[in-house]
Amino acid sequence: MENLDRKGIPLLGEPFPEIKVQTTHGVKTLPKDYEGKWFVLFSHPGDFTPVCTTEFVAFQKRYEKFRALNTELIGLSIDQVFSHIKWVEWIKEKLGVDIEFPVIADDTGKVAERLGLIHPGKGTNTVRAVFIVDDKGIIRLMVYYPQEVGRNIDEILRALEALQVTDKYKVSTPAQWPDSEVVGKDHVIIPTPKDIQTAKERLEAGKRGEIECFDWWLCHKKLNR
Repeated sequence: MENLDRKGIPLLGEPFPEIKVQTTHGVKTLPKDYEGKWFVLFSHPGDFTPVCTTEFVAFQKRYEKFRALNTELIGLSIDQVFSHIKWVEWIKEKLGVDIEFPVIADDTGKVAERLGLIHPGKGTNTVRAVFIVDDKGIIRLMVYYPQEVGRNIDEILRALEALQVTDKYKVSTPAQWPDSEVVGKDHVIIPTPKDIQTAKERLEAGKRGEIECFDWWLCHKKLNR
């Protein structure tokens, strides 16, 4: 059953709304059809546009890297499905890249409206939004770009991997992870202590060389995966 009643940008930590969509790979129900997998849903302003074309090629060239992280890709715009199909054919014919992931045809605009993808100052086109949804259907990251700025797909991959690392190892990742200028390559941040005793233990662990600390509130370690 579709749930399109609430409109506007969803919140981090919320379940992705249950939506039935028409795609280039047939009808799908989100997030149910991706249960047990992560997925990246990204919207683009329109088919047969220059920046969007470069983005689709970049996503496809990294598709195997996303799949290696148990993650699927899903595109979306308010174009009709025949437009998506023709555009995908054009990309394969002219650029030699076969787009393997599905593209949602939101020609009614209901999905875009539900997810807050329409910018009132930019007409009816969808913005360049990115949603990273985890294997339990929870929204973990959102990024909104203006129409004029193409996305860095490697950064989306980096953020996806960082989310999975923080979940698995109960740590945080520093700026520029995995190559931090402050704590070092492949190092992660240990959660800040919540009481005095843990703060003391953290410093003692640092003295024993089990972890590295600038102070009790800023400790890190190399992640051996």
